[in-house]
Amino acid sequence: MSRDDDRHDAAHEALRRVRREGRWWWLQARHARRIWRWALLVAVLLFVSLALLRRPLANWFWNEPQIEQLLDQGDRALAAGRLSAADGSGARESFQAALALDTDRLQARSGLARTGQAALQQARDALDRGDAPAATAALALARELQVPQRDADAVAQQLHAHDQARAGIGALLGRAEAALQAQRLEGSPDSALPLFQQVLALSPNQVRALEGREDALSDLLQQARTAAGRGDVARAAALVRSARGFDAGHVDLPATQEALNNAQERRQREGEIALRRQKLEVAADAFAAVLSALPDDPAARRGQLQVADAQLTRATRLAGNFRFDDAARALQVAQSLGASTRSLEAARHVIEQAQRSQAALKTPAVPRAQRERTLRRLLTRLEEAEGRGNFLDPPGRSAYDALREAQGVAPQDPRVRAAAQRLLPASRQCFEDRLRENRVLAAGACLDAWQTLSTNDAAQAAARRRLAQRWLAIGSERLGSGDIAYAQQALEQARRWQPDLPELPAFAERLRSAGGGSGT
Repeated sequence: MSRDDDRHDAAHEALRRVRREGRWWWLQARHARRIWRWALLVAVLLFVSLALLRRPLANWFWNEPQIEQLLDQGDRALAAGRLSAADGSGARESFQAALALDTDRLQARSGLARTGQAALQQARDALDRGDAPAATAALALARELQVPQRDADAVAQQLHAHDQARAGIGALLGRAEAALQAQRLEGSPDSALPLFQQVLALSPNQVRALEGREDALSDLLQQARTAAGRGDVARAAALVRSARGFDAGHVDLPATQEALNNAQERRQREGEIALRRQKLEVAADAFAAVLSALPDDPAARRGQLQVADAQLTRATRLAGNFRFDDAARALQVAQSLGASTRSLEAARHVIEQAQRSQAALKTPAVPRAQRERTLRRLLTRLEEAEGRGNFLDPPGRSAYDALREAQGVAPQDPRVRAAAQRLLPASRQCFEDRLRENRVLAAGACLDAWQTLSTNDAAQAAARRRLAQRWLAIGSERLGSGDIAYAQQALEQARRWQPDLPELPAFAERLRSAGGGSGT
């Protein structure tokens, strides 16, 4: 190939390259023109959109933060109880402002509803305080915020009733203060304390009523301390109970209760001293005074039962002297003091026997042979009852009954006197035998006979304690096996024989825990 040919080929290649490059630039220019057309179209559309939506967008950009701020301000005001305020800082004003900016904002509507319910509650609270004007204003706000009609009407009815009651408060206060001035403190509906209480029931925060009740209670408790100081425990205890019923937290109650406790202790000691000196009426009054304040006091109850036993002894002694009216009165006193049925029956037997003996002295003498036959029959019956262990039971067929009848026939007969002497140790032995055999009911019957035949035997106190302890031991065993009914009976028997037995409270608590009622 020649040099000219090479030049020709190079020129031809250069021409093709130029043509290709020119086409590329043309394509580039065409693409650029298309992009500019689309950009112009988008710009036009954006301009039109901004022109049409400028107001909603402006509201969104500018109002949304303001609405959130108002909602937050309303929530804070509602939490603080500031439901409405003239300066616009109240919960109602904040939520209403938020709702004005966006009528579809649910949070604002919910806030107004909650504000209405809070206003209704403020009305109720104001009524409880007796603040009728505040309750009226709160109720009006609740109605403006359209709370449910039935809720608003209920509060309105309460407000109406309060207004009606308030009209009578002034008259009640006047009567209460007049009663306080006259020192008619309690005991009747027209006394000071009940009247002040009526006022406070209508208006719990009524200052005059609160102060008046405080003054009346102070005077009442001063009366209680005065009564305690002179030994009138019953009166002092009644006054303390009354004061505690009106105000259990009164500042003077602890000192008054201490004075009452000291008076009770003094009366208890007085009763015990009087009992030792056989001044039975004085002792009975002292123990009764303690029991009027503390009905379950074991020492006072024990002392009262001891007075009852002493009155039974007095009754039998009086009957022996044929002073039957005095004996009947002593018997009646013993019964009123809680003497046991068995002890009362035994004393009545003695009195009846003395009455028969007196009658026998006044009647013509019974033929000796007839008296001898009757006496032998009674002594035989007595011995048979002794053999069976029937010292007091069954009534009418016991050894005790036979002995009393024999004494009525021939009280001085050596055989009758020997039977009486024999019956006493037999009753003691009966008690020991039955207790050893764990026949606690029978042992109790024997102990009753023993106490009836001899009221001054020092060994009887230990016997009563042993019997009570045996009842508790058997009751504990039966309670362990699930026999709650028997355990309850055992507790009652132990209390009967020894009311102050130290083991009683623990057993009673076990019985309560096992489902045995109160254990009382």
